[in-house]
Amino acid sequence: MRSLLPLLLAAGPAFAEVPAVATDIAPVHSLAAQVMGDLGSPVQILPAGASPHDHALRPSEAAALERADVVFWVGPELTPGLARALPALAAGATSVELLDAQGLSLRDFSGGSGDGHQHEGTDPHAWLAPTNAALWLTAIADTLAQLDPVNEETYRANAAQGAARIAEATEAARARLTPVQRLKFLTFHDAYGYFSEAFDLSDAGAISFGDGAAPGPAHLAELQDEVRAGDITCVFTEVQFAPALAEILLEGTEARSATLDPLGTDLEQGPGLYPALIEEMAETVAGCLAG
Repeated sequence: MRSLLPLLLAAGPAFAEVPAVATDIAPVHSLAAQVMGDLGSPVQILPAGASPHDHALRPSEAAALERADVVFWVGPELTPGLARALPALAAGATSVELLDAQGLSLRDFSGGSGDGHQHEGTDPHAWLAPTNAALWLTAIADTLAQLDPVNEETYRANAAQGAARIAEATEAARARLTPVQRLKFLTFHDAYGYFSEAFDLSDAGAISFGDGAAPGPAHLAELQDEVRAGDITCVFTEVQFAPALAEILLEGTEARSATLDPLGTDLEQGPGLYPALIEEMAETVAGCLAG
C-alpha cells in the first residue's frame, strides 16, 4: 500500500488562515465537512450525478481547484480526469490521495470476464466500507492539523465525533441487513464489494465493470441464465448509469429491481451525508431483497 506520510511531510508551511479545501465526490466532501466543522466549508469538484470514472472538468470546477490549498480525493483509480488536471490546476496545493491512508482494508477487482475485458487493480470505491471512511476522517484531520496547527484540537475532535456518527450508522445498517444476508443479488457495476464485505452480503456479481465499461455478450448471457434460474433475488441499477442492461436481465423473471446511489446524489450535502448514505443503501438493499 502506498503511504500517505510523504504527502503530509511535503505539505509545506502552516497557513495563517483555515486552508481552502477541495474534494472530489460527495462522500469525501461529507467527511471533510465533518472534520472542518464551523471553521470552513470544503468545495466539491465533481457535480452531483456525474460519473467519476469519465467526468471532464468544467471551467468552474477547474477554477475551484486553482483556489484550493489542499485537495482530498480518492485517487486516480476513481477519477482519472481529476488526476490529469491536478498537476496543472493545483500544483501548489497539498494533494491527498485517500487510498493511500494507513490502515485501510482495500480490495482488488476480480479481473477479466471471458469477453476480453480486463479490469484489475485496486477497487477505488473504498468509502463504501464504513471502517475505511472512519480512517479517512483521521487522514483529513491529520493533514488539516499540520497545515493549520492553531485549530488542530478542533479538527481532531470533529473527526472523533464523525467516527462515532459512522459507527452508529453502521450498526443501524447492520441491523437492517442481517435478515437478508443469504439472498443473492447483482449490481450494475463492480463497485459494491466493500459494502457487501462490510455487511456480509451475498453479492453474486456485477453486470458491468468497476469503471462502468459495458459487458460483452458472453458475460451478459451468463448473468441472464443465473437470473432466469431463480438464483438472484434482486438486480440493482444505479443513478449514474442507464438501466437498460438490468431491464434485459429482469425480463421474464421474478427477480426484483431497485436503484442504488453510492455517491449520495439526492442526499443533503454536508457532514451528515456519509452516515445517511450508509443507512440509505442498507434500506434499499434490504427492501429489495426482502420484497
